[in-house]
Amino acid sequence: MFGTCHRPDFFASGREGGRRGRSGWSRRFAQGWGDEQRTPRGDIKYILLALIAEQPRHGYQLIKELEARQAGFYRPSPGSVYPTLQLLEEGGYLTSEQLEGKRIYTITDSGRQLLAERDNTVDPIDRGERQQQLIGLKDAITELSGAVMQVARSGNLERMGRVREILNRVKREIYNILAEE
Repeated sequence: MFGTCHRPDFFASGREGGRRGRSGWSRRFAQGWGDEQRTPRGDIKYILLALIAEQPRHGYQLIKELEARQAGFYRPSPGSVYPTLQLLEEGGYLTSEQLEGKRIYTITDSGRQLLAERDNTVDPIDRGERQQQLIGLKDAITELSGAVMQVARSGNLERMGRVREILNRVKREIYNILAEE
């Protein structure tokens, strides 16, 4: 049911097999934001543990919090979150209780120890400079999209042509920036 998740070394290996992957469009879109993979394979368990260590939460709260902390550029799928929570609970790293129809997860001492033993010193849910840059980029894209849509709705073919030329120039300049690396 969960692929390779039931292997005894699941937590040591960092391999959750329940997630089959994203659609072609969303995979290409996600790969375009940031230089590194958004959530390296196996990190979701540490990210969830870190969030639950802050305060007990249910699955949907975890998904929404991760989306908020990544400025909307990443939202884990329920298919990656809920099976991982189940496995963390089965491993003794979390406990859960039913409150008002929702399963609320709390980290255990074993979960805190697993989190503390993690080699990676990079905070997987960092709210630093990178997030602010992503938010700024997202805002700029949103504003640009709104302006382009206004021109498109105007129906003025000459303006639409000029905007298309500007967008093509901007696209070339962005590719030039990418080529500098």
